[in-house]
Amino acid sequence: MKNPTGAKSKTDFNEQATHKLLRQNMRAARDAFGEALASRTKAWLETLTREFSFSLKGGDLQIINSNWYVTHTGLIGLARRKRCSGIHVEAVDSLCDSAASRFVLKATVFPSKGSSGFVGYGDADPSNVSSLVRGAEMRVAETRAVNRALRKAYGIGICSVEEIGTVPNPVEKLPPQNANGTGNGGGPKVRDRLCQIIRQYKLDPELVKAYAVDFCGTKTLREASREQVENFVLQLADWAEKDRNALLCQLNSHTRPAQEVVA
Repeated sequence: MKNPTGAKSKTDFNEQATHKLLRQNMRAARDAFGEALASRTKAWLETLTREFSFSLKGGDLQIINSNWYVTHTGLIGLARRKRCSGIHVEAVDSLCDSAASRFVLKATVFPSKGSSGFVGYGDADPSNVSSLVRGAEMRVAETRAVNRALRKAYGIGICSVEEIGTVPNPVEKLPPQNANGTGNGGGPKVRDRLCQIIRQYKLDPELVKAYAVDFCGTKTLREASREQVENFVLQLADWAEKDRNALLCQLNSHTRPAQEVVA
């Protein structure tokens, strides 16, 4: 039976929803990156939006060093939309060493009731997790295993954020403290707190540095006072906790700083 005149089919409705989401994602990407977003990156975003309905504002995707990564949130949301039948996770005992906090888990995703399952493995130990989640290596391994299995089950070729391990340590990017303790990027405690924030919220160290320079109103971070850097770290921590997505948009609006040359 044909649809009445003016009635929209389910296909038309889904297509409209996809176009709307694509416009939202492209707008969010432009707001965050401006003209700096490469055509390849835009093309990938369009593909990920059309094929998987990932939302940039919803936290389904992250961009690191101009590459897209899917998040655990995005993968679980996709599984729910696809009505995944189930996910089974078990430890691989022969590869685990609880005394060394080393765990390997196996996840099997069943997209439908009749599926034989898609398997993914995830490993975690103190060498490949943030210091902030030390003691939770088994849960990290579980997340990585589930992510990998979900990516296989639904044909997602990009890596997930949780699988890539720790964020590079940005300590060397910050200026060292002078002997008199003034006119610099702060002492070890300030640097350690900044490192902690970057790791916890998976921020790009170079973009954080660019934002810090802009926040302090100096040409380089080396010229900033300790008080300025401390105020920046406090604001960064507060913003990251309250609205990480908004912070990412702010960071991505900055260009990467040029390398500072030390005589």
